[in-house]
Amino acid sequence: MIRVLYQWVHKASTRLMLSIIVTFMYILYSEKPNKYYVGACINLERRLYEHNIGHSKFTSTGVPWLLKYKEKFPELALAKKCESQIKKDKIKKIY
Repeated sequence: MIRVLYQWVHKASTRLMLSIIVTFMYILYSEKPNKYYVGACINLERRLYEHNIGHSKFTSTGVPWLLKYKEKFPELALAKKCESQIKKDKIKKIY
């Protein structure tokens, strides 16, 4: 009985923790190379910091990066799906 109760409470707290996590799809811009960067993440402040210290190979050439747009999503998979769609649409416009 105690084990079943623990499992129920643990599952409920895990669901609560997961529902608190907010994910983002974001668009950055850099004047230096005159480029945009589209990404998705869980911690937007940390990710923007990483881009601006050159942590990412692609964005290291464009420091500083400015946040131009962000959109909240309930799940990272949805944010990544939006990121992919934006990248596909951008490629279609080029060709």
